[in-house]
Amino acid sequence: MEFLVEFEIKIPEGTTESEVKDREDAEADAVAKLAEEGHLVRVWKLPVGSGETQVLGLYRADSETELDGLLRALPLYEWMRISVTPLVPHPNDPARSPVTDGDRA
Repeated sequence: MEFLVEFEIKIPEGTTESEVKDREDAEADAVAKLAEEGHLVRVWKLPVGSGETQVLGLYRADSETELDGLLRALPLYEWMRISVTPLVPHPNDPARSPVTDGDRA
């Protein structure tokens, strides 16, 4: 199954710069592992105001339960507001349409 996951990251006031850096470094490692395992397909940073971070990711997991476990394991999880949208293939998705010699089959 594929899921569109939107993250809004809010660093709590009073958090030290060293803790932020440690968590961000650990997050980068965790995200690389998710990509290597095929769970994280794509990721985008959304344009927002300064001091805010919003990320949009395309994830693959066998179920919402598995995805939930993957997201809860992220080092920045405690600082995130997460919205998950399960995706279902659309019959008109160009990626699913076979193309033969420039003509649709």
